[in-house]
Amino acid sequence: MADSRHCDARPDRERARRSHTRARREHGERRTPRDKPEKRASRNEPNEHRDRASPERRDRSEKRVSRGTPDRSPRHRPRSPERRRRYDPPSYTSTERSSNPLSFDSLAKLDAHNQRSSRQLQEKEQLLAPKEKDRGYERRRKEKVASGRVLKDKAKHRRKSEYGREKRRVVSGPLAEEGGVRKRGGYIAEESGKKRFGRKCWIAVLVIVLLLVILIPVGIYASKKHGGGGGSGGSSDDGPAPANANLKDINESDIPATAKNTYFDPFTWYDTMDFNLTYTTETVGGLPVMGLNSKWDNSAQANENVPALDKGWAYGTMPIRGVNLGGWLSIEPFITPSFFQSYKPNQGIIDEYTLTKELGPQKAAKTLEKHYATFIKEEDFQQIQAAGFDHVRIPYSYWAVTTYPGDPYVPKISWRYLLRAIEYCRKYGLRVNLDLHGLPGSQNGWNHSGRQGAIGWLNGTDGALNVQRSLDIHTQLSTFFAQPRYKNVIAIYGLANEPKMIALPTSAVLDWETKAAAIVRKSGMQQYIVVGDGFLGLSKWKGQLSGVQNVMLDVHQYTIFNKNQINYPHQKKIQYACQGWTEQMQQSVNVATGFGPTICGEWSQADTDCAPYLNNVNTGSRWEGTLPTGDPTTSVMTPDCPPNSGGCSCDKANADPGSYSDDYKQWLMMYAEAQMVSFEAGWGWFYWTWVTESATQWSWKAGMAAGILPKKTWQRDFNCTSSVPDFKNLPESY
Repeated sequence: MADSRHCDARPDRERARRSHTRARREHGERRTPRDKPEKRASRNEPNEHRDRASPERRDRSEKRVSRGTPDRSPRHRPRSPERRRRYDPPSYTSTERSSNPLSFDSLAKLDAHNQRSSRQLQEKEQLLAPKEKDRGYERRRKEKVASGRVLKDKAKHRRKSEYGREKRRVVSGPLAEEGGVRKRGGYIAEESGKKRFGRKCWIAVLVIVLLLVILIPVGIYASKKHGGGGGSGGSSDDGPAPANANLKDINESDIPATAKNTYFDPFTWYDTMDFNLTYTTETVGGLPVMGLNSKWDNSAQANENVPALDKGWAYGTMPIRGVNLGGWLSIEPFITPSFFQSYKPNQGIIDEYTLTKELGPQKAAKTLEKHYATFIKEEDFQQIQAAGFDHVRIPYSYWAVTTYPGDPYVPKISWRYLLRAIEYCRKYGLRVNLDLHGLPGSQNGWNHSGRQGAIGWLNGTDGALNVQRSLDIHTQLSTFFAQPRYKNVIAIYGLANEPKMIALPTSAVLDWETKAAAIVRKSGMQQYIVVGDGFLGLSKWKGQLSGVQNVMLDVHQYTIFNKNQINYPHQKKIQYACQGWTEQMQQSVNVATGFGPTICGEWSQADTDCAPYLNNVNTGSRWEGTLPTGDPTTSVMTPDCPPNSGGCSCDKANADPGSYSDDYKQWLMMYAEAQMVSFEAGWGWFYWTWVTESATQWSWKAGMAAGILPKKTWQRDFNCTSSVPDFKNLPESY
């Protein structure tokens, strides 16, 4: 039986339903989970927007309060009993969804459903938030790219930015919402969480730059410091780069496009000092003349004891006192060890061939040209003249003229510096001995020929080819130096330095020398031609090359490389120079007993072979018995210093000359003077060499500064006419 209260409550329920319907119409349909809000409030904000948009929820909240669930929200105040009676109809059960009002339980369920839907919507939006963030990041990235383009083309950017702003949503603060910072000319995006490159960062950058500006030059200067051999340069220059001020006198447009970055482009030269920079492709004998001046003067005189260049030299009666420029245009490891010290032994960098191959064409050219420009300068020729020299022997190699397939050598650049060196010699009255130090294939297999190892000249698969190549080179060279400008300054023309005739057929070498001499004479050169003794000994040359006019025999004398001579005591070494070498020279210059005109093209005051790399890179010495050559006949595996010397060590021999004792300095000076006297019994001598990086006993410049060589080549306190002291106070191991 139905409750009688339900019948009585029907008017009240009808009034409540109508009131509820009016409220819905006034405030619009209730919000469903699928409706998109104009603006979503965050979780922490009050639910004012949600309450205003959903009056039905307020109604249901009021109904829940009437069913005994207190509302703790501050915006709801308790209703009076009269209001509860007026608006809270009694509950009843209905199955009609469209026309009948909802029960309190149904409204509660509907409210719970709405809350669940709201939570689901929030969760879905949270899931979509990273994607939206990524899209925002991509948009900002594109804006950042656009800003960079704006900096290059502002007008173009303004058009694009205006177009972009038309596409933006019209909302409050869109740039801040999307992470953009407005700058003149465009937008520069700022991503959240990233700091701008501010003032402090710029200060830090400026401090770093200033430190680099200070430290880099200091480091470069320190790295350029090298040994105490007295060199003006070396494999690394110890001074500023050349000013090349004469480049201002020409324009780059004067150089044809076809000549850019070639030998004929002076703007690619490391050093242009004292070169004629007028562009020309003129050649003589196929060799360029660019760099030479059209006028020259042969009136200079080396010193008061010798004639000027334009006056004749009385060879045979007037001794030659000359010096070599070794290790300059032909690299020799012990003269410039810095080229090789940075490499490990297993890399096999032991000569100019392996060095240039390791460096590669561009770096090798850059490295060696800097060496050519800095190791020997004009000041060296001035100092050579001041020291009393009258001749200069200039070693150079075939790659100054040309290179062949497979050659790693730097081609032709040394030719330019050779020509300038001849002009410096002319300026200071010094006569030149041209020495072809390296032939194609190598004439001796030693490192100063360019390539250490097997002899490929007159020997091996390409022996005959390299013989012809070397003759072709002499054709070019002699044609060039037959020009009138070289008649007085070039006095001696060398065919080949130290051909190893003890390992080559003697007759084949003599035949080649005969052909080469004929080429030189045919070209018009009348200067003296020089041939090496090939280590056969001076006595073996009697009657050789008798058909060649004006030819000199060149012998190189070193006790330290001769078996059973390096271990002579100090007294005996001087005695041997005064007696043994003097006698050999006297016999050789006499055509009745020897060859005829004879000079000593190389010698030094060194009494040990201790200088680093002297016997090859990463190789020991005879003095200490650490010289494995791979050949039992030449290897020295036991010390070869004077007997009863008390030990053999290279430490003192390689020490700074400032630590030399007075007795040792006296001996070194006397030993040098004895050799000069001996070789002047022939036609004269050339000291090996003018300058080194660190080997003092091989550098005239360093020896003169150390007081172990005379200040003038003709000034001597010892001339082999007096007895030689026994030097008892000088240890033989020193």
